[in-house]
Amino acid sequence: MTTTTLVRQRSLLGLKELSKEEISSILDRAAYWEANPNKIEPVAQGKFVANMFFENSTRTRFSFEVAEKRLGAEVLNFSAAVSSVQKGESIYDTVRTLESMGIDAGVIRLKPIGLLAELAKKIKVPLINAGDGNNEHPTQALLDLYTMRKQFGELKGLNVSIVGDIMHSRVARSNLYALQKFGANVRFCAPDNMKAAELDAPYVSMEEALRADVIMMLRVQLERHESGMINSAEAYREHFGLTEERAATIAPHAIIMHPAPINRDVEIDDSLVEHPQSRIFPQMSNGVPIRMTVIERALS
Repeated sequence: MTTTTLVRQRSLLGLKELSKEEISSILDRAAYWEANPNKIEPVAQGKFVANMFFENSTRTRFSFEVAEKRLGAEVLNFSAAVSSVQKGESIYDTVRTLESMGIDAGVIRLKPIGLLAELAKKIKVPLINAGDGNNEHPTQALLDLYTMRKQFGELKGLNVSIVGDIMHSRVARSNLYALQKFGANVRFCAPDNMKAAELDAPYVSMEEALRADVIMMLRVQLERHESGMINSAEAYREHFGLTEERAATIAPHAIIMHPAPINRDVEIDDSLVEHPQSRIFPQMSNGVPIRMTVIERALS
């Protein structure tokens, strides 16, 4: 087996091509890390991991950093806003520079679609996708699956509704690809101008979307107001928001999820964010053991 093949296997570029068995092994290992009582378990001691974020992030970046430090890795945080990218340096040259300095793995978030796959062919250290354009966000979907599996025991037969801007959502794509491998039933609900026809899942009304085991609300990208894609935050909430009135109709066993950041009182009412049926903050907690597993996998 070539070095390139080994690096590719230890990378995590997306869930579309990852097998059900590989995803299951990640979820199982995350359960081990969640149960581990030690704050730091130095299995990655002496390894250098670079967090390369060419797009803004709070939860994902800090979750990766906590995960890396819990594994005992040396962490290098890169921010495009204070780097030579501002001087015109390409993303490839930036990543290649850090590789040349001796990093053992890289966590990367970027906006251009398709660039990550090209980088992975040229960079000789494992890369972990922390979100690339509207393509995939694999670790978010993994923590979502982990949250669902903890709640329901298994994913097969689970009815999952994903509501919001499907067209631009990497979270929706990664969740769809992974959940379908496990036999879950995924349905989308979105305004007509936010649908993604290329994705293999049915679109349902908001009322039907609420009849599910999992109701996953997506962030309303308010910056799209300027392009006219969203008339107003108020109008969106009226037609596609999870309001208190709508939440009162969901099944007692159902859970509410959201990848965050949250626009309170737009896609979800403020009072529902920490509702007893909400798993929004537990999702964030679950991101640490998931990312510990992905980092460990990259460095093994």
